Parts: sequence; structure tokens; C-alpha cells
Amino acid sequence: MMKEIILDTLLDSLKLLPFLFVAFLLIEIIEHKFSSKTNKIIEKSGKLGPFVGSTLGIIPQCGFSVVATNLYVTRIISLGTLIAIYLSTSDEMLPILLSEQVSASLILKIVGIKLVTGLIFGYLIDFFLRHKKQEVKINELCDDSCDCEHHLLKATGKHTFKTFLFIFITTFILNIVFHYVGEEFVAKFLLKNSLFSPFLSSLIGLIPNCASSVILTELYLNGAINFGAMLSGLLSCSGVAIMLLWKENKNKLENITILGITYLIAVFVGILLEIIG
Repeated sequence: MMKEIILDTLLDSLKLLPFLFVAFLLIEIIEHKFSSKTNKIIEKSGKLGPFVGSTLGIIPQCGFSVVATNLYVTRIISLGTLIAIYLSTSDEMLPILLSEQVSASLILKIVGIKLVTGLIFGYLIDFFLRHKKQEVKINELCDDSCDCEHHLLKATGKHTFKTFLFIFITTFILNIVFHYVGEEFVAKFLLKNSLFSPFLSSLIGLIPNCASSVILTELYLNGAINFGAMLSGLLSCSGVAIMLLWKENKNKLENITILGITYLIAVFVGILLEIIG
């Protein structure tokens, strides 16, 4: 039985490889061609920060939320712009949905909700929580995790393999759980069809790793969580940017506030979507 589970998991994961590679290749081309322009646009956006940030944040780029974190720490962008980017960042969600050949309407719906959420709450945060500009020494805007000076195909292969590995591990664990305890038990454990489900999925999203977006997307595709719960988790998911925030920003209370605001917004939107259905 275990051999069958491993074989099924491997076959299901291998089917995604070509789609993942193409998706990441396109993303890398966009990143190489426009990333420097993107950073300059955000820096000069001013009052348009949340709009520009949430719009550009939906493009799943390597290290984009990391760059935004550095820009916030140096007070080049506002708090509202930072959180707008965190909320709209797609991370590994988009390549997985594309590789799974999910309908274009569903993908646009997910991306659209993330975009609008980042836009609305970004402006609300800037309106109610204005931060005075501080003169801070600007750090190197590209963290080691960005891998900025890489070869295009090498970077694409690296991201494809890492995502494939995450998908394989996640799918393998899910297949074991679904086989031995059943899908109904998993759905019940994650409080599916409950307004408390977004609370759990948003916590998963806060895990500072792209694995969280993989897990949430796969859970939704396997029917273990509802659309609203998945969205709440994807909204709170900003990849490794959270780790950089704690590393670079010395104001720990502010870091807690940023994470708390992001989490509460994600939960709120998730519950709202659960109610709407």
C-alpha cells in the first residue's frame, strides 16, 4: 500500500514538472527584465504606494516581498505599502494553480481578491497609522535569498525543483493522511465549513517559507479547506520576508504589530468569503 502511495504521489508530481518549469521561466524573465524598474517605481510611488505595491505584488517574483521589507525598514515606502505587498504577494500559489490547469476564472478571482484586499487595507493603514519618515542607512536591497545575479535557466530549474519537492512532500503527506484517516477527518480537523477555519489557515500562511503557499493550495485542491480558508492563508503568506523583517527591523513591537495586522486582515477576509460562500 505504501508503494502505491509513493508511486501515485510521484506520478502526480511529475506531471506538473513541465508546467512548473514554463511558469517559473516566464516569472524569471519578468523579474530579470523589470525588477529594477519595479523597485524604482515603488520608491517613487508616494501616496500611490499601496496601489503600486498591491498591483506589482501579484507578480510572483523571487525576493519581491524581501525587497519591499528592506524598503520599509529604510522608510522608503510606507507601512500601508508594505502590508499591501504582503497581502497581494502570490509566492508559489500561481505556478501551482497553472500547473494544475485550474480554470482561468478561478485564478483571476484569487489574484483579484488579493489585489483588492492589499489596495483597500494598504490605504486604510496609511490613513490611520501614519509613520514619519526617518533617515536610516539604506541596506543592500537584495538579500541573499533573492539570488539576483543568477543564470536564467539555472534559476528556473532551481525554483522548479524546490517547488516540485515541496509539492511531492506535501502531496505524499496528504495522500498518507487521506488514506489512513480519511478526507472527512482532515476537513474536520481544519474546521472546514466553519468560520474558525480561516484562523488556522492564516497561521499556516505566516510560516516564513514558500512551503506554506504550497500546503494551502494543495489543501484547497484536495478539498480539505474551503475557498475562504485558502484565501485567508494566502493573504497572510509573504514568504521569507517575515524572517528578514525580524532580522533588519530592530523595533520588535512594530514587527509584532505588522504581523498582527496582516493576520487579522487575512482572517477577516477569509471569514467574509466563508459567509458569502
